Amino acid sequence: MPDSLWPIFWFNRLLFGLISAIAAGIIQEIAAKKNIVVGIFTALHTFGRDLKRNVHIHLSTTCGGIDNKGTWHNVYFPAEVIKRMWRHRVIDLFRNEYKKGSLILPVRYNNENDFNKWLQKLYAIKWYVYLQTPSDNHKRNIEYLGRYIKRPPISEAKIEKYNGSEVTFKFLDHYNNTIDRITMSVFKFISSIIMHMPDRNFRMIRYYGFLSNRTRGKMLPLVYKAIKQSAPTIIKVIGWRLMIWLSCKKDPLSCPNCDIPMQLSKVYYGLSPPLLMMRINEMLNSLK
Repeated sequence: MPDSLWPIFWFNRLLFGLISAIAAGIIQEIAAKKNIVVGIFTALHTFGRDLKRNVHIHLSTTCGGIDNKGTWHNVYFPAEVIKRMWRHRVIDLFRNEYKKGSLILPVRYNNENDFNKWLQKLYAIKWYVYLQTPSDNHKRNIEYLGRYIKRPPISEAKIEKYNGSEVTFKFLDHYNNTIDRITMSVFKFISSIIMHMPDRNFRMIRYYGFLSNRTRGKMLPLVYKAIKQSAPTIIKVIGWRLMIWLSCKKDPLSCPNCDIPMQLSKVYYGLSPPLLMMRINEMLNSLK
């Protein structure tokens, strides 16, 4: 969606819980016209690769669904139709919330007519909706989707340098397809991450269709039967340290400067940020 809409979410955090259903509803409506139910999950991201505000949805759907007779049917999702539906429904969301009188705006509009004129201009702007080409390479699909499940604003592998007062991290700039770097103070870096923390009990990952919690117990066995596939077996759970290494190829307990394994030495509670930094510097100096 256009970047002019992003700041409104921080004034109206309730909106974060509404746009996932809007995105999934578009896919479900297209599938319903074929009289089938598809499987969908969405991941809400509020950040861009440079840690700035960038509200967007990652949605994954099966390329087919099951009908009321238990038969599987493939389905095609037209890109242009999805783009138009997404733009129309997001703008309608803001218009309806404004009519309710519950929308807090960073810019003052004299009346509803002025606000609607601003929204109308957004119809003339090209909205970017990227549709991945369907693939039957399941290993690649899982690796691609796995990056977006509970993904943090930035991975450890992107942090290149920390000197005690500043942090340097790299990111891929999609506009020119080059690697860019940003250096900022420690506190600005921390605040850039904190603002993307979801509210307590807020679900960033949501499931719809035959993957929803309400229907999956009944429908998933029918789906496995329709596609002639056995239900997957549960594999042994691996530890968080190995999970991070497999994803980022970086050991979270390895010192970024000398690669020596780090060990927990002390825990400080209730310290202000300046005092905490002083304690950290004291500890680093003692190791020299």
